[in-house]
Order: sequence, then C-alpha cells, then structure tokens
Amino acid sequence: MIHHLSFGTSDIGRAAAFYDAVLAVVGLRRIRRDEAGVHYGTGDILFSLVRPVDGRPASPGNGAHVAFAAADRAMVDAFHRAALAHGGTEDGPPGLRPEYNAHYYGAFLRDPDGNKIEAVTHSAR
Repeated sequence: MIHHLSFGTSDIGRAAAFYDAVLAVVGLRRIRRDEAGVHYGTGDILFSLVRPVDGRPASPGNGAHVAFAAADRAMVDAFHRAALAHGGTEDGPPGLRPEYNAHYYGAFLRDPDGNKIEAVTHSAR
C-alpha cells in the first residue's frame, strides 16, 4: 500500500497555485504548506510537492507519473481545463484509451515543473 507520493518542485508557490486548482477537481485539498513543500490529501498527506532534499534543481523523472482517480468523464475534463488554466501543458487530451481498456478515459498533462500527471476514470459516463 502506498503511504504518500511526492514530486520535486523548484518553486513551491507556483506548485501550490497549480495544484490548489487542479487537485480540488478530484477532491483533494491542501493540508499543509511549509518551507519544504506543499501537501495535499483528504486527511492524511497523500501527495506532496517538495524541494529536493539534496539541494539540486527539481527535474521530472522519465516514465514516472501520478494518476488521480476521477468520478466520471466530466471530472477528467474539468481536471484538464484547470491544469491548462493554471500553467500546465498538454501531454494527451481527454479521451478514451482503448489500449488500456474499453472504459479508460483519461487526460495527461505536465505540471509547471514538467511532472506528468493524469486524471482517469473507468466510468462509461
């Protein structure tokens, strides 16, 4: 079981502005912000954006991404719109991904630091 997940960021304020808007769409809220990072969840910390502890610049990992569960396709679409409106970039528009399964509907984006994020639902609506 996963306890928490974090991505690196070079700008905590920028990351907070982006993820405050984007994660609200899928029901996560900001739990805490401090000098080291900004943290989101539904009670316990689930997802964090932090300055790398080694002091080096943050950089996205190749092949790594996090997918947030969406209740339905409209929520995936809203996540996508919020991400683009707050500095994210397109990495795969909302749509069906039949190569995964018949009901896999997702949207892929990059946050302002280049980390790959996704919203996905298996709902047929």
